Amino acid sequence: MDRRLVLIGPPGTGKGTQAQMLSEEWKIPHISTGSLLREAVESGSELGGVVEQYMRSGELVPDNIMLDVVKERLSHNDVSGGFILDGFPRTIEQAEGLDRTGIDIDRVVYIYVDEDEIIRRLLSRYECPKCGYIKGAENNKEDVCPKCGVKLVRRADDDIDIIKKRLKVYREQTEPLLDHYKDRGIVLEVDGNGTVEEVFRRIEKGLIDEDKHQE
Repeated sequence: MDRRLVLIGPPGTGKGTQAQMLSEEWKIPHISTGSLLREAVESGSELGGVVEQYMRSGELVPDNIMLDVVKERLSHNDVSGGFILDGFPRTIEQAEGLDRTGIDIDRVVYIYVDEDEIIRRLLSRYECPKCGYIKGAENNKEDVCPKCGVKLVRRADDDIDIIKKRLKVYREQTEPLLDHYKDRGIVLEVDGNGTVEEVFRRIEKGLIDEDKHQE
């Protein structure tokens, strides 16, 4: 069965980690817009310079730029059996743009976590500057990336003021997406509290149960 998924949730809910685990389990690409944007920044292109300004300020990258980046990625052959979008769409306008491409989304996984817990997680996390691996709050002893061996660093946007700004932007611009997709009956709500493995089991069970319900 093809799986075309979108993961939605505030920053700090573990969307990227869960998307990667689902990708490995189901053998479909994890398409992280964060990674795509970081690649643009690292390229040193004019587009990358514009993207970097938005990322450092905690603002969302404009819809037209994001849609072009994602559309190009979804044209690759490896998405023929499905994909997992992580970080896109983030606005109603992006969702409507994706709709116009004719690419149907099978399921939207909404991961929710209390805001105080989100702030705690973001203030205690570090990431690999090379591959984007994120060390969660539960792995306090890690100081190097287990994949690259590179020293983990604090993300520039994991500052308390920027975190609060990002959460405000999420509530205003991304949260309305839930109603957009709920109208289609494709939203799966998942409690994001607990260990990474517990959350993964909830997501997988929810998706499998809904697949059976549709059969």
